[in-house]
Amino acid sequence: MIFCPDQPIPVKYYMPAIEDILKKVRALEIKSKRLTNHLFTGEYHTAFKGRGMSFKEVREYQPGDDTRFIDWNVSARMGHPYSKLFEEERELSVYLLVDLSASSLFGTFRQNKKDLIIEICAVLAFSATTNNDKVGIIFFSDKVEKFIPAKKGKDHILYIVRELINYQPHAADTHIINALQYLNSVTRHKSIVFILSDFADAGYQDALRVAAKRHDVIGLQVYDKRDEHLPQIGLLQVMDSETGKMVLLDTNDTYTRFKYNQQFNKILDDAKAAFRKSGADLMQVATGEDYVKLLQQFFIRRA
Repeated sequence: MIFCPDQPIPVKYYMPAIEDILKKVRALEIKSKRLTNHLFTGEYHTAFKGRGMSFKEVREYQPGDDTRFIDWNVSARMGHPYSKLFEEERELSVYLLVDLSASSLFGTFRQNKKDLIIEICAVLAFSATTNNDKVGIIFFSDKVEKFIPAKKGKDHILYIVRELINYQPHAADTHIINALQYLNSVTRHKSIVFILSDFADAGYQDALRVAAKRHDVIGLQVYDKRDEHLPQIGLLQVMDSETGKMVLLDTNDTYTRFKYNQQFNKILDDAKAAFRKSGADLMQVATGEDYVKLLQQFFIRRA
């Protein structure tokens, strides 16, 4: 449970004007393409392998070619050696599972968790489409809010980015298990799956393990620094943004601050344990942190 200060946050919050949405989409497109072209193109491609190798053509043997791939039938007909050439079956499907629960609206350092999730999703989506991969998305709260099947193309990615900015959830709670079960029901082939959430939830471990057996699953756990430490500012009325429960906290009390920090660390440790046991990867990033460097290091490490 992560507390958000001061005011209840409505599930249906302010709907931005269409002009504002288009400006945000354009800004995200420019930033994401720049990062993709200059940083992630090679790293993304090598981090996520295709489904195998397929025969492309034959060519005259060249020094250094692997002799195991000499096509002896063609070589006999042509009177000199020819080699088989293969290419990677690259086409992959990338699914973004995006947590829209109310706790994602919390943030105290440059951006809230939702803003961070949107930026990371945009970068991942443009990286995927640059590599000719399909991209789909599942929005979830305590249920699956919206599913956009995986497709290729710039127009499809821009549609996803618009929905990331504009979509209004119908619930405030988080149930990651529902999103994972839905993913397993709509994807037959092995896919790359990014789960973007603060993972302030329980009971999703078994579903995660099933998904990780079928797919290449990567978790991105986002948090805010105020999720970790309460500020010492005396009495503070706070609200659990997902349940609406109001609590009065004495932030000067040492034990209160200790329990608050302990609760946060448990959320992080539980996510680490769940992903480790399932054989999946997990990255943890705070609002305001350099997520670009984190992603680049992750891609390089996997490559």
